[in-house]
Amino acid sequence: MTHLKDLPLQTLQFYATAPYPCSYLPGKQARSQVATPSHLIHNDAYSDLVTNGFRRSGMFTYRPYCDGCQACVPLRVPVNNFSADRSQRRAWSRHQTLHARILKLCFLPEHYQLYLRYQNGRHAGGGMDHDSIDQYTQFLLQSRVNSRLVEFRENLPNGEPGALKMVSILDVLEDGISAVYTFYEPDARASYGNYSVLWQIEQARRLDLPYVYLGYWIAESPKMNYKAGFKPNEVLIDGRWILSGSASATSNEAPGPGKACSDGPDKP
Repeated sequence: MTHLKDLPLQTLQFYATAPYPCSYLPGKQARSQVATPSHLIHNDAYSDLVTNGFRRSGMFTYRPYCDGCQACVPLRVPVNNFSADRSQRRAWSRHQTLHARILKLCFLPEHYQLYLRYQNGRHAGGGMDHDSIDQYTQFLLQSRVNSRLVEFRENLPNGEPGALKMVSILDVLEDGISAVYTFYEPDARASYGNYSVLWQIEQARRLDLPYVYLGYWIAESPKMNYKAGFKPNEVLIDGRWILSGSASATSNEAPGPGKACSDGPDKP
């Protein structure tokens, strides 16, 4: 008997959504191409989809499919070639005392409250600053692939974990780690977001996985600037991963784009 996980990627179907307001470029309309049915998207298929520019939001696997716009460029970091710049080294040093704990996807009220503080502090008025528990759960805590939740806490003087500072949702792929979403205490003096990516790069190295997928980079979106700072990086252009900054990439880039908690294994 053929098992669902043995079915080839070609059995999936794809449909385009209706236009909706773009979250990153004001005044633009966006569309997405969604892969279905979601129950066939096991980890192997999902890894292939991510390699082809798709991302995940809850149970939905999608990629940009906008009319007349190619601003969203998938970006990944080859971990063995990555070299931190001075700012990134400072972020790594500043937050080295954070204690990381890896969990299976689960709901914790403390995480949800941090999520709301993050949305209100960093993305006020963006529509997610009043997300209900159900919306939060559907967005971040539902998955059919190999997902992990990583919480980062301060270390108390006695070595015990203290205040929660950051939470990252990650997918572990066949060839890397995909950063789904990270939220953190909105402290202007901290560099939690950069530290999270650096931590993911280090985890990928330990797991002998070649890439960290950072989602979409949009040249015209200030929110996306930090992604291009992790160098070298590769962008997906016309179905090929190309070193960012190469002649090919430059000429093709668009001008802008309730479970119970339990500890997971020692690694994502």
